[in-house]
Amino acid sequence: MVSQITADELADRFDAGESMTLIDTRPEDSFEAWHLPEAKNVPFDPREGVGDDQRDRVDEITGEKPLVTICGKGLTSTPFAFELETQGYDDVTVVKGGMEDWSKVYDVVPIATNDGNAELVVRQIQRRGKGCLGYVVGSSESGDAAVVDATRQIDVFEVAAEEAGLTISCVFDTHIHADHISGGSRLAEILDVPYYLGEKASERDVEYDYDSLEDGDIIELGDVEITALHAPGHTTEMMNYRIDSDGGDYLLTGDTLFVDSVGRTELQFGENDASEGAELLYETLHETILDLPDDTRILPGHVSVTSDGRYEGGEPGKPIQARLADLRDTLDLLQLDEESFVNRLAENAPEKPPNYETVIAINTGEDSPDSDEEATELEVGPNNCAA
Repeated sequence: MVSQITADELADRFDAGESMTLIDTRPEDSFEAWHLPEAKNVPFDPREGVGDDQRDRVDEITGEKPLVTICGKGLTSTPFAFELETQGYDDVTVVKGGMEDWSKVYDVVPIATNDGNAELVVRQIQRRGKGCLGYVVGSSESGDAAVVDATRQIDVFEVAAEEAGLTISCVFDTHIHADHISGGSRLAEILDVPYYLGEKASERDVEYDYDSLEDGDIIELGDVEITALHAPGHTTEMMNYRIDSDGGDYLLTGDTLFVDSVGRTELQFGENDASEGAELLYETLHETILDLPDDTRILPGHVSVTSDGRYEGGEPGKPIQARLADLRDTLDLLQLDEESFVNRLAENAPEKPPNYETVIAINTGEDSPDSDEEATELEVGPNNCAA
C-alpha cells in the first residue's frame, strides 16, 4: 500500500528516531547538491519505469525498513512508489511536495533567558531545510513583540508570537538578504506596524517603505530595549540588534557572526571588491561586537546546512546560539590579524547561493516573483551565507 506524509510529518519521524529507508528519486546532480540526512539516491524517470538495476539498488539499501520516497515536488517519487508496490513492496510512503515542501519546515525554539528577567521572551524560528534563523522578541509584561528577519512564510512568525502571548508591534530586517525572500516588509504592511532597516539601505535602492535606523537607535518593547548597531561587512546596511536585559545581553547578529563562521562579503561587493567588505567586517567584529560583554549571547541569522541536510553548528529544534567569549576563544577567524582575515575571506569564497541576484532584486523591491511556486523554486537549497 502506498501512503503519503507531509514534510512536517517526515521531520517528526526524524526527530523521533524512526527507522526508515529514504529514497530520493531526483537526478544525481540535484541529489548531490542538496538532500536529506541518510537519503539514498535512486534516479527515476517515470517514462522508463523501474529497471533491474534500480530494483537491485532498492533491495540492497532497504533491508526490513519501511520505504519513504522523495523528489523535488513529488512528480517522480510518487510513480516510483506505485511501481515499487506493483513489484511487491507493501510499505511505501511518499513525501508530499518533496524537497520544495521540506524547504518550508520550521521549528520554533524558545531561548532561555536565564537572567532572572521573566519579562523577556525570545523565540528562535528555524527554517530547517535552509538554516535560516528568524526571531520573535518581546515583553511578557507589555505584550509587545518585534519580529526580526521574517522569512516568506510569515504565518510561522505570527503564530509563534501569538502562542507566546505577544502582539507584533514592529518588524526588523538585519539586511537585504541574498539567500531567501524576506517576509518582513509584507508582514509589517499586513499588520500596519513599523518596518525597520538600517539607514544605509538607502544606498541599495530599496523601493518599498521602511523606517530608517541609525547606529545606537533604541526601540522599546515595555522594559525590553532593542539597540541597533551598524555592522557593515556582509552588506553595507547590515544592522545587529542588541537586546538589553536585566542580567544579560543578547545580540541578533544577522549574517555578521555565526556560531561557526562569519558572513561572506562578495555577494554585495562583488569578487573584485570582496576585500573592501572584509575590511569593514573585520572592523565591525573587532571594534563593535568583540567589545561587548563576554556573556553576550550571540543569536545568528543562519546556521550552516550541509549538502546532506545536517546542521553544522547545532541540531534542529535546539537553540542555535553561543556565548561571545567562547566564540572569541574558539573561532579561528576571530583570531586572525586584519590582513590574514581579509585574505581569507576574499580568496576563499564558497559557492554562491543559487539565484542570489534575483533574490536580492526581490528583496529591494526591484523585482517580484510571478507566483508562489516561482518563489519556492528560487529559494530551494541550503543557505550559503557563511565565509
